Amino acid sequence: MTTPTGPGRIIIDLFTTLDGVAQAPGGAEEDTRGNFRFGGWQAPIDDDMVGQSVLGYVDRMDALLLGRRTYENFAEYWPQHDDNVIGRTFNATPKYVASRDAALPTPWQGTTRIGDDLAGEVRALRERHREIHVVGSIDFVQTLIAERLFDELCLWVYPIVLGEGQKVFPTGALPTNLRLIEPPLSGSAGAVQLRYEPAPGTPTTGTMTP
Repeated sequence: MTTPTGPGRIIIDLFTTLDGVAQAPGGAEEDTRGNFRFGGWQAPIDDDMVGQSVLGYVDRMDALLLGRRTYENFAEYWPQHDDNVIGRTFNATPKYVASRDAALPTPWQGTTRIGDDLAGEVRALRERHREIHVVGSIDFVQTLIAERLFDELCLWVYPIVLGEGQKVFPTGALPTNLRLIEPPLSGSAGAVQLRYEPAPGTPTTGTMTP
């Protein structure tokens, strides 16, 4: 692992639909909350830009930070898939799971639980690692955004509308300002990559006049 030269960055990676749904992109059994009918919605849409940018992030990460539900899914799947670069990286990379429960029913080598003092523990991770990625983990992501405990929000937005499912920003999300880091990237299947960073203040209102 490369020794950080300064505070590390927390990067949130999410696949989402045009209507903001980020639930269960990878498979039918990934997250069935609310009787979600579209588990695996990402799989039929093969986009070269998404694949290349995901591999770029995987190559740079030196830690994974996950919510409890995503951790359980990953801990059951990735140890059996060490035959590709994502599996090898995930299995070898230090992992941190945010959970109030001290017992993790599914062990995964290299995992540490955090969550008793989330802000303090995230600050400690920044000093320990260079690039920490949060993958999936919708509920946990909403906490990180509300507490401004992130440096980048990367959304891969797919050209479909589902009309149901857990959203990146559900009703009741804390009003938040974001700043686009770079122009969007588009891919062969119509997916778009949007990279944001926190911006000062909160949303304001006005009146549109001629």
